[in-house]
Amino acid sequence: MSKKTIIIFIVFIILAVILIGGYFYINNNNTNNDDKLEQKPEINLIIKTPVLQMTTYKDKEINDSYTFVKKLATAFEEQYKDANVNIQVIQFAKAEEDEQIIGCFGTQNATDILFEEYFNMSTYVHTGNVVPLDDIISEEIRNDIESSYWDISKINNKTYMMPYTGMQNTLCYNKNLFKQVGLDKYITDKDVIQNWSLDDWDKILETLHKKLPNNTYPMLMFGKNEMGDTHVITLLRSRGSTFFDENGRVKLTTPEGIKAVQWLMDCNKKGYFPANAENIEINDCYDLFMNGQLAIYINNAVLDATISKVDFDYGHVNFPSIDGKGFNTTFLTGFEVFDNGDEQRLKVAKDFIKFVYENEEYLEYSAGAIPCSNKIAIKYADELKSKQKYIDNNDSGWNFTGNAPAWRKVREVFYKDIKELLYGEKSAEEIAKLIEDDCNKAINEGYANSKLHE
Repeated sequence: MSKKTIIIFIVFIILAVILIGGYFYINNNNTNNDDKLEQKPEINLIIKTPVLQMTTYKDKEINDSYTFVKKLATAFEEQYKDANVNIQVIQFAKAEEDEQIIGCFGTQNATDILFEEYFNMSTYVHTGNVVPLDDIISEEIRNDIESSYWDISKINNKTYMMPYTGMQNTLCYNKNLFKQVGLDKYITDKDVIQNWSLDDWDKILETLHKKLPNNTYPMLMFGKNEMGDTHVITLLRSRGSTFFDENGRVKLTTPEGIKAVQWLMDCNKKGYFPANAENIEINDCYDLFMNGQLAIYINNAVLDATISKVDFDYGHVNFPSIDGKGFNTTFLTGFEVFDNGDEQRLKVAKDFIKFVYENEEYLEYSAGAIPCSNKIAIKYADELKSKQKYIDNNDSGWNFTGNAPAWRKVREVFYKDIKELLYGEKSAEEIAKLIEDDCNKAINEGYANSKLHE
């Protein structure tokens, strides 16, 4: 082989090595770039829920809110495309509420999403950590849910809570006792929630008092603690008071408010309420009702299952109102989202809410309680027959907390003022002012410390 041939061969080898090396370098580099393109952010979310009983017609294995939220979390993780999401679901005892929510702000255990009853949820909105969700609520979602539910979900016209299920408290009455004293005309055999005029109420209570045997009482009342206080508040609306003014403060020193206070005081003085009602609680009234010693008590779709076991028939009626259309106390359960200072985490948390409300499959879990979704109520109409009366009664609900920032503190003072009402040592005007002043002191302190996420 000539020297020239050898040189050409060597050059050829060198070029081949360069070309092959370049190919592998480019190919490998492209592969690395593809890997980088395919890498998704790792997002960890924490969803918390208190211990809440829950049943659903869609899945008989679900018996509490923890099992329900776990189902949603697993389904969301499996389908989410924008990130690799790991959701930790934490259930806590109701007594640990503030510790698990407010106490975890700024920590690794901070809540991203809360599934809870509005009764407590509205308090957290005023910490400034809960985000408004109007940007993810489509017209379809908004039109599918009753406007009264949205009203309860808003503060300053922004939606901070997403309604999922509802529960109504109405009153119920012992039909046997009504028949026993000749009040048959107020009884219906239809499975509906009735309404009686104020004149009807006066006639019914007077007749029950006169004709019932000793130690059997016409109507519930209690003042030992804050349990059931929302029902007493609703009774204070019976003469036309709105209880709250347009600024979210209690306003009871009006002619309508004072009339309602006077009515309760007169009922107590006449013996319409259980003896020494200031020292009994709502559970004592429950025992009296179940024993056939109380004609009118509280009821809801959950209690229906228990009360239906008694050996007397019972009917349903709304709380009294001046227009005769009645009131119910509506309790909602739903979701809220917290801002923990991480934009990606917040986006995924909001996407979780959209996932639930944009997929009928996951809205279906609400059928078991009263669904906030109209389409689910229609789809499960046969299964919800026993609850249809409550669904038809949605318009009678009202926002009994006014979404006040310190509702728990309001409750701590309100029941003590009801004790004073039941003692009967003050005038109706004095009691109305006492309730107004004490409740507003708590509310004003709450607003002084309130801040909303914008």
